[in-house]
Amino acid sequence: MDGKIIAITGASSGIGAATARELARRGAAVVLGARRTDRLESMVTEIRAEGGRAEMVAVDITERADLQALVDAAVHRFGRLDVLVSNAGVARTAPMSDIAVADWEAMIDVNLRGVLHGIAAALPVFRRQGRGHFVTTISTAGLKIVPTQAVYAGTKNAVRTLLEALRQESTDGVIRTTSVSPGYVRTELVDNVADPDLRAQAQEAMRTMGISPDAVARAIAFAVEQPDDVEIGDITIRPTRQG
Repeated sequence: MDGKIIAITGASSGIGAATARELARRGAAVVLGARRTDRLESMVTEIRAEGGRAEMVAVDITERADLQALVDAAVHRFGRLDVLVSNAGVARTAPMSDIAVADWEAMIDVNLRGVLHGIAAALPVFRRQGRGHFVTTISTAGLKIVPTQAVYAGTKNAVRTLLEALRQESTDGVIRTTSVSPGYVRTELVDNVADPDLRAQAQEAMRTMGISPDAVARAIAFAVEQPDDVEIGDITIRPTRQG
Protein backbone atom coordinates (compact mmCIF):
# COMPACT_ATOMS: atom_id res chain seq x y z
CA MET A 1 0.00 0.00 0.00
CA ASP A 2 2.82 2.38 0.87
CA GLY A 3 3.31 4.86 -1.96
CA LYS A 4 0.20 3.97 -3.97
CA ILE A 5 -1.74 6.88 -5.48
CA ILE A 6 -5.47 6.38 -5.02
CA ALA A 7 -8.41 8.52 -6.13
CA ILE A 8 -11.74 8.07 -4.36
CA THR A 9 -15.18 9.35 -5.35
CA GLY A 10 -17.91 9.89 -2.80
CA ALA A 11 -15.13 10.59 -0.32
CA SER A 12 -16.93 13.13 1.87
CA SER A 13 -18.80 10.62 4.06
CA GLY A 14 -19.61 6.98 4.75
CA ILE A 15 -17.62 4.28 2.98
CA GLY A 16 -15.65 6.79 0.89
CA ALA A 17 -14.46 8.77 3.91
CA ALA A 18 -13.62 5.62 5.86
CA THR A 19 -11.68 4.26 2.87
CA ALA A 20 -9.73 7.49 2.51
CA ARG A 21 -8.68 7.38 6.16
CA GLU A 22 -7.80 3.67 6.05
CA LEU A 23 -5.73 3.86 2.89
CA ALA A 24 -3.94 7.03 4.02
CA ARG A 25 -3.06 5.38 7.35
CA ARG A 26 -1.53 2.50 5.41
CA GLY A 27 0.70 4.85 3.42
CA ALA A 28 -1.25 5.65 0.27
CA ALA A 29 -1.60 9.17 -1.11
CA VAL A 30 -5.31 9.85 -1.57
CA VAL A 31 -7.03 12.26 -3.94
CA LEU A 32 -10.54 12.83 -2.68
CA GLY A 33 -13.53 13.71 -4.85
CA ALA A 34 -17.07 14.72 -3.83
CA ARG A 35 -19.54 17.56 -4.16
CA ARG A 36 -19.42 18.62 -0.50
CA THR A 37 -16.11 20.44 -0.54
CA ASP A 38 -16.39 21.62 3.07
CA ARG A 39 -16.28 17.99 4.21
CA LEU A 40 -13.42 17.23 1.83
CA GLU A 41 -11.41 20.12 3.25
CA SER A 42 -11.89 18.71 6.76
CA MET A 43 -10.85 15.24 5.56
CA VAL A 44 -7.69 16.56 3.91
CA THR A 45 -6.78 18.52 7.04
CA GLU A 46 -7.36 15.47 9.23
CA ILE A 47 -5.28 13.13 7.05
CA ARG A 48 -2.41 15.59 6.74
CA ALA A 49 -2.44 16.21 10.51
CA GLU A 50 -1.85 12.47 10.98
CA GLY A 51 1.11 12.56 8.59
CA GLY A 52 -0.70 11.35 5.50
CA ARG A 53 -0.85 12.76 1.99
CA ALA A 54 -4.17 14.00 0.66
CA GLU A 55 -5.55 16.31 -2.01
CA MET A 56 -9.12 17.16 -2.96
CA VAL A 57 -11.13 17.97 -6.08
CA ALA A 58 -14.76 19.07 -6.29
CA VAL A 59 -16.44 16.25 -8.20
CA ASP A 60 -19.96 15.65 -9.45
CA ILE A 61 -19.62 12.21 -11.00
CA THR A 62 -22.50 12.83 -13.38
CA GLU A 63 -20.17 15.29 -15.12
CA ARG A 64 -17.53 13.50 -17.16
CA ALA A 65 -15.19 16.50 -16.99
CA ASP A 66 -15.16 16.30 -13.18
CA LEU A 67 -13.92 12.71 -13.23
CA GLN A 68 -11.27 13.70 -15.75
CA ALA A 69 -10.23 16.52 -13.42
CA LEU A 70 -9.92 14.07 -10.51
CA VAL A 71 -7.67 11.73 -12.49
CA ASP A 72 -5.66 14.63 -13.91
CA ALA A 73 -5.14 16.04 -10.40
CA ALA A 74 -3.67 12.76 -9.18
CA VAL A 75 -1.33 12.47 -12.15
CA HIS A 76 -0.29 16.13 -11.96
CA ARG A 77 0.33 16.07 -8.20
CA PHE A 78 1.85 12.61 -7.77
CA GLY A 79 2.95 11.57 -11.26
CA ARG A 80 0.54 8.67 -11.70
CA LEU A 81 -2.69 7.03 -10.55
CA ASP A 82 -2.63 3.45 -9.24
CA VAL A 83 -6.24 2.92 -8.11
CA LEU A 84 -9.61 4.52 -8.76
CA VAL A 85 -12.16 3.76 -6.04
CA SER A 86 -15.60 4.54 -7.52
CA ASN A 87 -17.74 4.78 -4.44
CA ALA A 88 -20.28 7.58 -4.97
CA GLY A 89 -23.86 6.35 -5.25
CA VAL A 90 -27.49 7.18 -4.54
CA ALA A 91 -30.46 5.07 -3.47
CA ARG A 92 -34.03 6.10 -4.27
CA THR A 93 -36.13 3.10 -3.30
CA ALA A 94 -39.83 2.99 -4.16
CA PRO A 95 -42.31 0.62 -5.83
CA MET A 96 -42.19 0.66 -9.61
CA SER A 97 -45.84 1.69 -9.59
CA ASP A 98 -44.83 5.10 -8.22
CA ILE A 99 -43.34 5.89 -11.67
CA ALA A 100 -40.63 7.98 -9.98
CA VAL A 101 -38.87 8.72 -13.26
CA ALA A 102 -36.72 11.54 -11.86
CA ASP A 103 -35.38 9.17 -9.18
CA TRP A 104 -34.76 6.46 -11.79
CA GLU A 105 -32.77 8.92 -13.87
CA ALA A 106 -30.76 10.08 -10.85
CA MET A 107 -29.73 6.51 -10.03
CA ILE A 108 -28.78 5.78 -13.63
CA ASP A 109 -26.77 9.00 -13.85
CA VAL A 110 -24.88 8.51 -10.58
CA ASN A 111 -24.65 4.75 -10.08
CA LEU A 112 -24.02 3.72 -13.68
CA ARG A 113 -23.02 6.72 -15.76
CA GLY A 114 -20.76 8.00 -12.97
CA VAL A 115 -18.82 4.72 -12.92
CA LEU A 116 -18.44 4.82 -16.70
CA HIS A 117 -17.13 8.39 -16.47
CA GLY A 118 -14.46 7.19 -14.06
CA ILE A 119 -13.46 4.32 -16.31
CA ALA A 120 -13.26 6.65 -19.30
CA ALA A 121 -10.95 9.00 -17.38
CA ALA A 122 -8.68 6.43 -15.73
CA LEU A 123 -8.41 3.61 -18.27
CA PRO A 124 -6.12 5.48 -20.71
CA VAL A 125 -3.86 6.43 -17.79
CA PHE A 126 -3.73 2.86 -16.52
CA ARG A 127 -2.94 1.56 -20.01
CA ARG A 128 -0.21 4.14 -20.49
CA GLN A 129 1.35 3.27 -17.13
CA GLY A 130 1.12 -0.47 -17.70
CA ARG A 131 -0.97 -1.04 -14.57
CA GLY A 132 -4.07 0.17 -12.75
CA HIS A 133 -6.87 -0.99 -10.51
CA PHE A 134 -10.59 -0.20 -10.56
CA VAL A 135 -12.30 -0.75 -7.21
CA THR A 136 -16.05 -0.15 -7.39
CA THR A 137 -18.69 -0.14 -4.67
CA ILE A 138 -21.76 -2.04 -5.82
CA SER A 139 -24.33 -3.50 -3.37
CA THR A 140 -25.87 -6.70 -2.10
CA ALA A 141 -29.09 -5.23 -3.52
CA GLY A 142 -27.95 -6.60 -6.85
CA LEU A 143 -27.46 -10.07 -5.39
CA LYS A 144 -30.82 -10.39 -3.64
CA ILE A 145 -33.59 -8.61 -5.51
CA VAL A 146 -36.33 -7.25 -3.27
CA PRO A 147 -39.41 -5.03 -3.80
CA THR A 148 -38.87 -1.24 -3.95
CA GLN A 149 -35.24 -1.65 -5.06
CA ALA A 150 -35.75 -2.63 -8.71
CA VAL A 151 -34.04 0.32 -10.39
CA TYR A 152 -31.38 0.69 -7.69
CA ALA A 153 -30.50 -3.01 -7.99
CA GLY A 154 -30.65 -2.71 -11.77
CA THR A 155 -28.02 0.02 -11.83
CA LYS A 156 -25.80 -1.97 -9.49
CA ASN A 157 -26.07 -5.13 -11.57
CA ALA A 158 -25.35 -3.15 -14.71
CA VAL A 159 -22.09 -2.03 -13.09
CA ARG A 160 -21.35 -5.60 -12.04
CA THR A 161 -21.77 -6.70 -15.65
CA LEU A 162 -19.60 -3.99 -17.19
CA LEU A 163 -16.79 -4.63 -14.69
CA GLU A 164 -16.81 -8.33 -15.47
CA ALA A 165 -16.62 -7.52 -19.17
CA LEU A 166 -13.74 -5.12 -18.51
CA ARG A 167 -11.99 -7.86 -16.54
CA GLN A 168 -12.32 -10.31 -19.40
CA GLU A 169 -10.99 -7.70 -21.82
CA SER A 170 -8.00 -7.05 -19.58
CA THR A 171 -6.33 -10.39 -18.98
CA ASP A 172 -2.97 -9.07 -20.17
CA GLY A 173 -2.10 -8.25 -16.55
CA VAL A 174 -2.43 -4.48 -16.84
CA ILE A 175 -5.89 -3.82 -15.38
CA ARG A 176 -7.33 -5.22 -12.16
CA THR A 177 -11.00 -4.90 -11.20
CA THR A 178 -12.60 -5.40 -7.81
CA SER A 179 -16.34 -5.23 -7.16
CA VAL A 180 -17.27 -4.62 -3.52
CA SER A 181 -20.87 -5.41 -2.55
CA PRO A 182 -21.75 -4.11 0.92
CA GLY A 183 -24.96 -4.96 2.70
CA TYR A 184 -26.35 -2.72 5.43
CA VAL A 185 -23.68 -0.19 6.37
CA ARG A 186 -24.20 2.77 8.68
CA THR A 187 -24.06 5.57 6.12
CA GLU A 188 -26.26 8.38 4.78
CA LEU A 189 -27.22 6.38 1.67
CA VAL A 190 -30.93 6.06 2.42
CA ASP A 191 -31.47 9.47 4.00
CA ASN A 192 -32.89 10.90 0.76
CA VAL A 193 -35.44 8.17 0.07
CA ALA A 194 -38.63 10.11 -0.70
CA ASP A 195 -41.22 7.88 0.94
CA PRO A 196 -41.07 8.60 4.70
CA ASP A 197 -42.12 5.09 5.70
CA LEU A 198 -39.56 3.39 3.44
CA ARG A 199 -36.91 5.86 4.58
CA ALA A 200 -37.65 5.18 8.24
CA GLN A 201 -37.54 1.41 7.69
CA ALA A 202 -34.20 1.60 5.92
CA GLN A 203 -32.71 3.94 8.51
CA GLU A 204 -33.84 1.65 11.31
CA ALA A 205 -32.29 -1.37 9.59
CA MET A 206 -29.02 0.50 9.19
CA ARG A 207 -29.11 1.65 12.81
CA THR A 208 -29.85 -1.74 14.35
CA MET A 209 -28.09 -4.05 11.91
CA GLY A 210 -25.61 -2.03 9.89
CA ILE A 211 -21.88 -2.54 10.14
CA SER A 212 -19.33 0.25 10.33
CA PRO A 213 -18.02 1.80 7.09
CA ASP A 214 -14.58 0.96 8.48
CA ALA A 215 -15.27 -2.72 7.82
CA VAL A 216 -15.79 -2.03 4.12
CA ALA A 217 -12.71 0.19 4.05
CA ARG A 218 -10.60 -2.67 5.40
CA ALA A 219 -11.98 -4.98 2.71
CA ILE A 220 -11.07 -2.46 0.03
CA ALA A 221 -7.59 -2.10 1.51
CA PHE A 222 -7.17 -5.88 1.39
CA ALA A 223 -7.93 -5.94 -2.33
CA VAL A 224 -5.71 -2.95 -3.11
CA GLU A 225 -2.66 -4.18 -1.21
CA GLN A 226 -2.39 -7.47 -3.10
CA PRO A 227 0.56 -7.92 -5.48
CA ASP A 228 -0.04 -6.72 -9.03
CA ASP A 229 -0.47 -10.28 -10.31
CA VAL A 230 -3.28 -11.01 -7.82
CA GLU A 231 -6.82 -9.83 -8.47
CA ILE A 232 -9.54 -9.93 -5.82
CA GLY A 233 -12.49 -9.86 -8.20
CA ASP A 234 -15.52 -9.77 -5.90
CA ILE A 235 -16.03 -9.04 -2.22
CA THR A 236 -19.39 -9.33 -0.47
CA ILE A 237 -19.42 -7.83 3.02
CA ARG A 238 -22.55 -7.57 5.13
CA PRO A 239 -23.82 -7.91 8.70
CA THR A 240 -23.96 -11.47 9.98
CA ARG A 241 -27.67 -10.90 10.75
CA GLN A 242 -28.63 -9.72 7.28
CA GLY A 243 -30.89 -12.10 5.41
